Amino acid sequence: MALSAPLEVVALAMVPAVLWGFTPVIEKRALSDGGTPLQAALTVVLVDSTIYLAAIALLEPHPFESITLETLGVFAFAGAVGTALGRIAIFAGNQRVGASISSAVLSARPLFATALAVGFIGEPLSLPTAVGIGVLVVGLGVLAVAKGGDLDGWQPRDLLVPLAAAAAFAVGNVTRRYGLEIGDATPLEAVAVNEITALLALAAFLAATGRRDVLQKPPRTYLVFAASGTITAVALLSMFTALDAPDGRIAVVDPLVATAPLFTVVFSTVMLRDLERVSKGVLAGVLLVVLGAALVTSGPALLGAAGL
Repeated sequence: MALSAPLEVVALAMVPAVLWGFTPVIEKRALSDGGTPLQAALTVVLVDSTIYLAAIALLEPHPFESITLETLGVFAFAGAVGTALGRIAIFAGNQRVGASISSAVLSARPLFATALAVGFIGEPLSLPTAVGIGVLVVGLGVLAVAKGGDLDGWQPRDLLVPLAAAAAFAVGNVTRRYGLEIGDATPLEAVAVNEITALLALAAFLAATGRRDVLQKPPRTYLVFAASGTITAVALLSMFTALDAPDGRIAVVDPLVATAPLFTVVFSTVMLRDLERVSKGVLAGVLLVVLGAALVTSGPALLGAAGL
């Protein structure tokens, strides 16, 4: 069966899906051990920014030499919104409703991303893509009424926190795709600017609010968030590379990345039994999310096989 994108793009998009399916699980453990969303966001961005700068120093002979101010502005905006704000929101959602629920709600991102991609950068919207997004929304509704996630309990309104993260990440991804289409930055340069800007934004927020408590958390939590930052560095670069491909359309890459909840459910079931409950409702919602992503990525081929 043919895919609606080259295998290389699909593979690159699936790398962050698997890795970001795993990171919420270890992050939930650290958040339950005394960590905070702001501490998590700052540690992750500090670690992956350091990795990117080291990689650029080793791999790029003339880094940032051809990048225009427009491109810098595009990726700076993506970093401030899609990384700094998005990460704080998703860590807060993880803390409130649990890794499995938060990760699944985050997969509503294609709804925002595709709408923005169609409206602002003129990407086409096919019928299968529209149907797939609709299935994602239904899955989100199922999750809202599901009894699962954090064992301490949560309210449906708490879903607004990871939903806000989904919107922020969607804005970030569409902006990144636009910046990469300009063509004067490599994926490594682009992701470095993105993350360094996010780090500066988070540092400015800490300075303005005097939140020095992020430096006084249990030592083990910093190690966990640092590990998450290392994993995120690989995941982000893979996603940027997928978006940089000629066929790396938002409507394909973003829904594939959005299959992360399927992996989060598996990891949560094994590793978070004392903190979360993966109920039948949660599983149903996650499966609907995955089905929606499948319709988006291979829907045209499915319809063709059915003679439609």
